[in-house]
Amino acid sequence: MAEMKKVATRDSYGAALVELGTEKANLVVLDADLAGATKTGVFKKAFPDRHFDFGIAEANMICAAAGMSTAGLVPFASSFAMFAAGRAFEQVRNSIGYPHLNVKIGATHGGISVGEDGASHQCCEDFALMRTIPGMTVICPADDIEAKAAVKAAYEMEGPVYLRFGRLAVPVFHSEDFKFQIGKGEVLKEGKDVAIIANGLLVYEAVLAAEELAKDGIDAMVINMATIKPLDEELVLAAAKKCGKVITCEEHSVIGGLGEAVCGVLSEKLPTPVKRIGVNDEFGHSGPAVSLLKQFGLSAEHIVEVAKDFCK
Repeated sequence: MAEMKKVATRDSYGAALVELGTEKANLVVLDADLAGATKTGVFKKAFPDRHFDFGIAEANMICAAAGMSTAGLVPFASSFAMFAAGRAFEQVRNSIGYPHLNVKIGATHGGISVGEDGASHQCCEDFALMRTIPGMTVICPADDIEAKAAVKAAYEMEGPVYLRFGRLAVPVFHSEDFKFQIGKGEVLKEGKDVAIIANGLLVYEAVLAAEELAKDGIDAMVINMATIKPLDEELVLAAAKKCGKVITCEEHSVIGGLGEAVCGVLSEKLPTPVKRIGVNDEFGHSGPAVSLLKQFGLSAEHIVEVAKDFCK
């Protein structure tokens, strides 16, 4: 079988901005001295008059994006997740979230897979931070096609959106006719023994895990939950009711992210046993991205181990 094409979703972000920029004259892109890494440099090349570099001043960038949105522009403010969600949290909360302005935050380099940049740049807290802001939509796409679709969907909706993209190239498994809808999960595989709900690069790992589990007679459902907020509660409840067991998988701390969002729904509406796979309340460290993902249990192999033990 031919090897699957791999694309980093940060590349998808840059490409989607260029495609949108061709059609939407009110789209502007802001960056904080990282246009090469966030891939907004391709937009700058295509539309130099609509790209604004604020230097290493993320808080200032966020406030400027807020102001631009009040003038009818649709700004995409871009930086690493650690800086967009972490360093500029107060400005995101007070200048964008509180007045519910139409600003989109493109946060690249999320999670452990930032790799050699180490713990200071490996943001595993951004879902938790952004979920706490009232009215903020939080999205983490799984591959190139979904990432591009998510950027376009974010542009079309009114209100603040946080989009998280990765540094590591990941398999492109969606077909070109894929339709993305904010707030809706996607069933990639039906199953009855355990439901695996994942986002980001762990979605494809969940698919691989389900294939391995099938060899041992375990029928796993796989759900891609790209939108963390608003969560597709209806799909979560249906999966829990059908399978009776749920595993969540995310490249984020087990505190405050997808796992807790799912647990919050189930604990209130349909108490169900849940296992959360993520970063277990610890900082990352420098190393090759793929090796780090395996070390921290963010892999198909670990999902298989957890599922087998869970289904005994």
